[in-house]
Amino acid sequence: MKNSLRTTRRGAALSAAVLGASALILSACGAPPAEEAGGSGESSDYLGCIVSDSGGFDDRSFNQSSYEGLKKAEEELGIEINQAESQAETDFGPNVDQMVQQGCDLTVTVGFLLADTTKEAAEANPEAHFAIVDDNSIEADNVKPIIYDTAQAAFLAGYAAAATSETGKVATYGGINIPTVTIFMDGFSDGVDYYNEQKDADVELLGWDKEAQNGTFIGNFNDQGAGKTNTQNFINEGADVIMPVAGPVGLGTLDAVIEANEGGKNATVVWVDSDGYETAGKGEEFILTSVMKLMGDAVNEVISSDVEGDFDNSPYVGTLENGGVALAPFHDQEANVPEELQGELDEIKEQIISGDIAVESAASPK
Repeated sequence: MKNSLRTTRRGAALSAAVLGASALILSACGAPPAEEAGGSGESSDYLGCIVSDSGGFDDRSFNQSSYEGLKKAEEELGIEINQAESQAETDFGPNVDQMVQQGCDLTVTVGFLLADTTKEAAEANPEAHFAIVDDNSIEADNVKPIIYDTAQAAFLAGYAAAATSETGKVATYGGINIPTVTIFMDGFSDGVDYYNEQKDADVELLGWDKEAQNGTFIGNFNDQGAGKTNTQNFINEGADVIMPVAGPVGLGTLDAVIEANEGGKNATVVWVDSDGYETAGKGEEFILTSVMKLMGDAVNEVISSDVEGDFDNSPYVGTLENGGVALAPFHDQEANVPEELQGELDEIKEQIISGDIAVESAASPK
């Protein structure tokens, strides 16, 4: 019965789209729907869709990771997929509308900034299912939040950064001052503080004051030049480990760190969202570690449940315990991470999971 309803809804939606979709809306979207399902499953009548925020699907960060989850579902479940890539916030509405017109069974919207658009589309189309990454503000039967207690993994990164700093100064900055950014910065700050407490040290954090909840922000997720300049300023102030929480802007941080190391400095980067060593495409040898949100796995899981008829609106919350968030391997930097430090990080992780160490952020899932 569920499959027949999907087929009817998609057929009607596709007919309406053919008659009424404008060239402008189509130009705002990404590639057209796949004609053939990529997997060997029996869900070719299921259309899974995704809309990026302005970072695009090649942001080497959370848009890309989420999209990879959709592609994994295509391969494993044999579903059809469609995607719409936003270049600016003005694309959000047209792109989500286009997915609805295409008859998507479930549309994944990527990012806190898409919350208002997702809410409007869900209210206007109660028969369609939506999932939104990094937002838990929508109360609707047909919207499933995918959220992360990122502060837990960022705590580990802050501890590692403080432990490996040679200058006694580390730094972080954000793209936009929103909860899904500041949650990283809060956890990182707490990790630095915990290192100082445990080691009677005085490592200084630049760029973020957790108590005041203010710090350094670029104002967007696109200006790599600003990210580079900002990082150069931190390095000039003495910071030798920098964590950008800014999507593609972080590539500017890598540029600055590459140049600094070529000039005789010894600086490293903590990447966020994905394992930057695998995704950044440059400066991998200078990436200390990454604070990962395993968004691809979550997106794939949510789609799989919907295909099986088990969709619900209860939030998926990624934690250290369930593997939804994690600290990436040290890769080329492993030689700079003593075995004793790795053991401490493993112990801290277990203490966070058990609750013996409380990691708190105003932005943590409640």
